[in-house]
Amino acid sequence: MSWAVADAVDYKGSPADPSKTGGWVPAALVLGIELCERLSTMGIAVNLVTYLVGTMHLPSATSANIVTDFMGTSFLLCLLGGFLADTFLGRYKTIAIFAAVQTLGTGMLAMVTKLRQLRPRPCKETATHTCEQARGFQMGVLYIALYLIALGTGGLKSSVSGFGTDQFDEKDEKEKTQMAYFFSRFFFFISLGTLMAVTVLVYIQDEISRSVGYGICSVAMFMAIIIFLAGTKRYRYKKSSGSPIVHIFQVIVAAIKKRKMDLPCNVGMLYEDTPEASRIHHTEQFHFLDKAAIVAEGDFEAGSTPNPWKLCSVTSVEEVKMVARLLPIWATTIIFWTTYAQMITFSVEQATTMERSIGRFQIPAGSLTVFFVSAILITLAVYDRLIMPLWKKWKGKPGFTNLQRMAIGLVLSIVGMAAAALVERKRLSVARAVGLTTATLPVSVFLLIPQFFLVGAGEAFIYTGQLDFFITKSPKGMKTMSTGLFLTTLSLGFFVSSFLVAVVKKVTGSKGGGGWLADNINRGRLDLFYGLLAILSIINLVIYLICAVWYKPKKPKAGIQMETYVKGSSAEEKC
Repeated sequence: MSWAVADAVDYKGSPADPSKTGGWVPAALVLGIELCERLSTMGIAVNLVTYLVGTMHLPSATSANIVTDFMGTSFLLCLLGGFLADTFLGRYKTIAIFAAVQTLGTGMLAMVTKLRQLRPRPCKETATHTCEQARGFQMGVLYIALYLIALGTGGLKSSVSGFGTDQFDEKDEKEKTQMAYFFSRFFFFISLGTLMAVTVLVYIQDEISRSVGYGICSVAMFMAIIIFLAGTKRYRYKKSSGSPIVHIFQVIVAAIKKRKMDLPCNVGMLYEDTPEASRIHHTEQFHFLDKAAIVAEGDFEAGSTPNPWKLCSVTSVEEVKMVARLLPIWATTIIFWTTYAQMITFSVEQATTMERSIGRFQIPAGSLTVFFVSAILITLAVYDRLIMPLWKKWKGKPGFTNLQRMAIGLVLSIVGMAAAALVERKRLSVARAVGLTTATLPVSVFLLIPQFFLVGAGEAFIYTGQLDFFITKSPKGMKTMSTGLFLTTLSLGFFVSSFLVAVVKKVTGSKGGGGWLADNINRGRLDLFYGLLAILSIINLVIYLICAVWYKPKKPKAGIQMETYVKGSSAEEKC
């Protein structure tokens, strides 16, 4: 039916009517559940270390590792969520199930922080006035709650953005434009949730009760699920097309088995059984994979059905090529999240040594992330309301392309690291002048705003660019998996940061001091570390630009038509 949305059905399984399904109303419900997810996850992560140190009496390094592992696992589990959504559940069911898991986890965490038996006695109650660390059972229950939340976050985040874009038809120009706005507004809601978490929720946890703060997270997630389910009749659904991982391996295995065979001169001789409307035309990259579509003796079993481990269609091969083309871009965006990690680690440590008073009020060092989130929100608002309309009027396109946005993000992170190095050099000069052991240096903490603002603005561009790129440039049946792949760049960025810190400490450290990253940063050279990150980011940007130019696939050769290759033909025509 010409009026129906291509490749989409309604909740009854019938072709989706564009007048009754999709659009901004159901997309807004999806944005709502993402807002509550960010409020919940970040409301826990940004202040968890103070609970682990102050209440559970764990060492600061151990506490920091617990928080890092929690966040890293949350993003890594996006791959699992993406696999389940693409293979078995579909995005709608995946969101509903894993949102319920996260609700359960946050509710359990609220109970863990409330029950006296699940935390050690306060230090003053012990006979020796020493702090008793949390016992194995107490930590075990806490870990169960945290990793239930991590599991819920991973499964939820892998599907939310993809399901949101499912509500727009790429073949409709009006809805295609709306989809472009969706990515920036999606990240706006993420940042809004984070801002509420680092201000309102952190205040409630510190000044009222931690269990009340976590309880609010659980209630917010529960209400988000109810609202999400209320839109069931309005959503558009895309059918799952089987395991994308198995599909990828089938093409690779078939290509390896036929590695000694020659490709035909005419690509029309390659096997193709995909309906005309769903076909992907042959491209010139990764010729080796094309061999999976060469018809050979023994490829067909049970009549005219091909063995997928021996023979794959051209469209199947091209889908794997699409994923392969994503990988260089994926790899060259990891370094951004390495620089991002410095904003919540060393930049906060810098703030602890600087003057933070405004009258009688002293800004908590950790609250400097407010400037970071504010930069993201301001950048998104300016881009959404000013840059996109002007760019559309000038170029006829709804804003920068996804690759351009990622490039802007990488450039801003370089400038941010350079600014951080200059500010740190200024801070160190003051420290040497007044004494390296001075607790609070006579230098304003507001000097750190440029690095927070630049990296925050960079995140606004690169996150929306990556999200757009991995969703729109991946095969239809692998969108959720590719979203999970994108989110692993965040996780790997943190891991690369940890690795880089370990290497720098080992290389620059000595018996007489701590090197660039000394325990007392007044005695270190954090400015050189920031400079190193800026240099690495410049090298990475050059590689990224090369990959971005290479990414654009070559068009099919003119005059060659893709034809369905049926059983009984042969591929003997050679070049």
